[in-house]
Amino acid sequence: MSQQRILIIEDEPDLRHGLEINLKAEGFSVLTAATGDVGVKQALGERPDLVLLDVMLPGLNGFDVCRELRRKGFEAPIIMLTAKAEEIDRVVGLEIGADDYVTKPFGLRELLARIRVRLRRRVPGAGTDVLRFGSVEVDFDRQEALRDGKRVELTGKEFEVLRLLARHAGEIVTRDRLLNEVWGYETYPTTRTVDNHILRLRQKLENDPANPRHILSIYGEGYKFVGDNS
Repeated sequence: MSQQRILIIEDEPDLRHGLEINLKAEGFSVLTAATGDVGVKQALGERPDLVLLDVMLPGLNGFDVCRELRRKGFEAPIIMLTAKAEEIDRVVGLEIGADDYVTKPFGLRELLARIRVRLRRRVPGAGTDVLRFGSVEVDFDRQEALRDGKRVELTGKEFEVLRLLARHAGEIVTRDRLLNEVWGYETYPTTRTVDNHILRLRQKLENDPANPRHILSIYGEGYKFVGDNS
């Protein structure tokens, strides 16, 4: 099996070098970038399995990098690193497509645990393989979605939200459960993130997003996926 590759985008040389040494010791292949611009090029060109992304970068900051990568279809997990502790920063990061958020200073074991959780969630064969409804076909293993035979770009988080709803088709999945199982947090300051991801899934996959047939809201409780035969 080939080594999993991690891209570190971090402008602090000591931290970047320290992370590189420790991740290599854990068996990962490591790429590094000291600026956001270089990091974007590395991520899109090398397609690493995961990105560690510092928020406070010179020039193109971490939020801009994350937003640009997701806009260009980069689907691998992104874990943001920051010295900031404000909740609003964490919300912004997750809203634009980050998968996790670690505040400096952090312990190496904590970071490694979060990395492994995110990489495990991308192992082929885990959970539902192919989901079909209406004119949509979603292959979760390949991270590919088609609508009317044409490719639809979904983010990694959108795939995970849809996978969880599909696993529990016909059942109500609460916002808190979606936050806990998709984002990995036991507590979270707002459920807006879930609502925004549902909205985007409907816009991309439903024929009439304003009156969805498959990704339904259950007022006051959460969401439910309904297949063609339900």
